Amino acid sequence: MVHFKTWQKDLPAGLVVFLVALPLCLGVGLASTSVEGIEGLPNLFSGLVAGIIGGIIVGLLSGSRLGVSGPAAGLITIIVSAISTLGSYEAFLVAVVISGIFQLIAGFLKAGIIANYIPSSIIKGMLAAIGITLILKEIPHLVGYDKDFFGDESFLQKDGHNTFSEIYYSLQALHPGAIAIGVVSLLILLLFDTKWIKENKLFSLIPGALIVVVISILLNNLLGIIAGDLKVASIHLVQLPVPKSLNDFVGFFSFPDFSVLSNPNVYMIAFTLALVGSLETLLSVEATDKLDPQKHITPTNQELKAQGIGNIVSGFLGGLPITQVIVRSSANVNAGGQSKLSTIVHGFLILIAIVFIPQLLNQIPLAALAAVLIMVGYKLAKVSLFKSMYKLGWEQFIPFATTIIGVLLTDLLKGIAIGLAISIFYILKKNYKNNFFKEQSNNETKVTLSEEVTFLNKAGIIKILEKTPENSKLIIDGSKCKSIDYDIIEILSEFKEFGSKNKNIQLQMININVKN
Repeated sequence: MVHFKTWQKDLPAGLVVFLVALPLCLGVGLASTSVEGIEGLPNLFSGLVAGIIGGIIVGLLSGSRLGVSGPAAGLITIIVSAISTLGSYEAFLVAVVISGIFQLIAGFLKAGIIANYIPSSIIKGMLAAIGITLILKEIPHLVGYDKDFFGDESFLQKDGHNTFSEIYYSLQALHPGAIAIGVVSLLILLLFDTKWIKENKLFSLIPGALIVVVISILLNNLLGIIAGDLKVASIHLVQLPVPKSLNDFVGFFSFPDFSVLSNPNVYMIAFTLALVGSLETLLSVEATDKLDPQKHITPTNQELKAQGIGNIVSGFLGGLPITQVIVRSSANVNAGGQSKLSTIVHGFLILIAIVFIPQLLNQIPLAALAAVLIMVGYKLAKVSLFKSMYKLGWEQFIPFATTIIGVLLTDLLKGIAIGLAISIFYILKKNYKNNFFKEQSNNETKVTLSEEVTFLNKAGIIKILEKTPENSKLIIDGSKCKSIDYDIIEILSEFKEFGSKNKNIQLQMININVKN
């Protein structure tokens, strides 16, 4: 259900998300369809179609209160490779449609439960990493260096540069006009984040990002009048495709070529898109729910179904694959969104923009939008988050920090995998000690097993058996056990038959059935 009770906050939030999403859709569209040797690609428009459908269709069907869906930078590598493999964008659209069907099936099979197994430290690490990535990636755009597409999240670039070297090169090619616009934009956003502005009834209804956009357009035109060299050129502005007629607009769309259904590569690519897209969506759902001030819990299976339908529609209309995206979702949270109305509004605004006002939006400097994203990044990676995670101890902080480093130096899914590996290490280490309790008194050792004893406790129990001194008594009490793995039974049986006799240990087992 879409609720209109909070429209006064949802409409401004939807506008902020629109301003953030617009250049991201354009950037992902441009990067995803820049494939050498393939002609007739729709480039920019494919990302916009995905943004519209992600906002309106997925927004209506999703159970997420604040999540925003659209084309994701994390899928670019897969998309480029898939288009090259299939030989045409129209063939790739068939894979997008089928991937949506796979996601729809996954939703009905209740595969969304996967999201419940991601530790909180990993999700918080992912949020902080995305925040840091946003800040680092938008610095070049803030100073007028737009060599990479807007919204690029990858560490390594096609030109051999990386996130850090790109900042170095941007400092060698500073644009004074872009810097002036970027600095003014940041100052406005900082002002709108103050307590005085937030408590002012008039200003609290006006999104700071909207003021930034208006001021940046006026400032850029003023720079052109005062000193032409300082004006930011069109290559550093938003570049929406401008339809000259209705037929021109319809011509922007592409449609799937279903003659490739007999090609097995289509199904492999569709499965890959569904798998990666679903994982990114579920991670974003968990992260957005963490950011939600009301701590709403999103029904993940419903989200998979919504994403599936969204991808089916996007594929039919020539759009890129859709996932829920944490950058846009966090912008929605920070802008004060209260319901999914803000998500739907942002989708309609993209549609209205490309139909009615593309020329006006093409005056927005990328430096101003970079400032908006830098503020989003700052709020995701606040110093207070690092402090709070550190206070929780190494078992929480190390997976958190490792996830950040992994995401920064690779990509979202690889970084999450690295963080999960570290978390699993700590789980194994904890299980090594837990699920049994050891008591030592004089020449007697008593080991009390807990309700569940699994193979994860194997190493710990072996260590106790090995360290039990010769000519002593060992009691292993299984009275509390409801379940004990075969691995543990096997170890105890072997110890009873050989180990205890070799060390002359008097062994007593309580409520444990082992081989004689």
